[in-house]
Amino acid sequence: MKKPLAVLCIAATAALALAGCNAGGQGTASGDKVTIKYTNFISNGGNEKNLDTIVQAFEKENPNITVQVTTLPYKEYATTLQTDLAAGTQADTFDIEYANLKSYVANGTVAPLDGVDASKYRPSLLQSYESDGKQYALPTSFSDVVLYYNKALFDAAHLPYPNSSWTWADEAAAAQKLANPAGGVFGDFQNITFYEFYKAVAQAGGKFLNDDGKSVAFNSPEGVKAAQWLAEKSGTTMPTPAQGAGTPDFDTKLFKDGKLAMLHSGIWVASSFADAPKDWDIAVEPGDAKKASAMFSNAVAVSAASKNKEAAQKWAGYLSSSQVMAQTRISAGWELPPTSDESALKPYLNQGKPANRQAVFDALNSVVLPPSIGENQQKMTDIITNALGEVAAKRSSAADALRSAADQVNALLKQ
Repeated sequence: MKKPLAVLCIAATAALALAGCNAGGQGTASGDKVTIKYTNFISNGGNEKNLDTIVQAFEKENPNITVQVTTLPYKEYATTLQTDLAAGTQADTFDIEYANLKSYVANGTVAPLDGVDASKYRPSLLQSYESDGKQYALPTSFSDVVLYYNKALFDAAHLPYPNSSWTWADEAAAAQKLANPAGGVFGDFQNITFYEFYKAVAQAGGKFLNDDGKSVAFNSPEGVKAAQWLAEKSGTTMPTPAQGAGTPDFDTKLFKDGKLAMLHSGIWVASSFADAPKDWDIAVEPGDAKKASAMFSNAVAVSAASKNKEAAQKWAGYLSSSQVMAQTRISAGWELPPTSDESALKPYLNQGKPANRQAVFDALNSVVLPPSIGENQQKMTDIITNALGEVAAKRSSAADALRSAADQVNALLKQ
């Protein structure tokens, strides 16, 4: 899983087997032997063998289907996929990004799925890949953002630990008491970027885009409150850019060094903490008017042009919902499986720090996905992040900054 500051939130589509939609089976309905191609980025960088474990298990259960895998680095993947799509040489199944899902559906690039067994997946993960009442994707893994906290700092301040009922007000009050400028200790850290803003707008009870997706809705009292919630932390309970905020991994280093009481970040950084700080845990992020958690997932799509859709969908179903997949991911620490099977998740819940691993799954009960506008996604991201930076630097009020950002994003939506 890539960090949300570095990439667009990753997601994709996939499909289950038309014949029964289960992970097992004996090849295709006709019994013919087929080879399907799968192009991916999810295993690149150390999980190639883990993917091969899943492939071998699938082929053993489906002896008439051979899966031919091509793995590409993430930074090369998008360009390669677009080239293949333009040439009509795309694989039968392939990873795609959530930000591009709507355009792929509109262009007829990915096949709609029939007979998906929704009971195998976490509802919010599966529903993320629906469009116009049809299922166009199956998630293969996920990660989300939670609130990390240093227990030792809370204990020293005689404060109760964060819990699932916390609000922004609770977090702000605790952060003020936990901050110790003289000792170089900060109370809180939350990146002041688009990826935190769209979520904060939802937490405040607002929307980023209007329901038709053709105009913005973040230029609202809820949006202003969200921008202030993020920006006003800078220089008070969290460091300013001049003090290091914005520097890659600066926040995680602060937390490791015991100089940060609370940190909003993804579960992908948990493994980097190990025993530093000595005692820490996680909780579902506080909300304001309501809870809203950021979720990032990977998934696999079936090409609408595939000549072997039945086999391709069977492979996609296995990759996204089989026990072998879940066990392989959990044992390898390769993100988390999207399975709804609680028994399959027990090994993860019992792995030790953080103690409250259940918060990772509880956060999925109130998911808010980042707005997706197609080709101008990065421009929109930059506009929002720059506007928030102006508020944090006290060069603009939240209302003025969002008004200007709204004009710019609305212009993008008209293109």
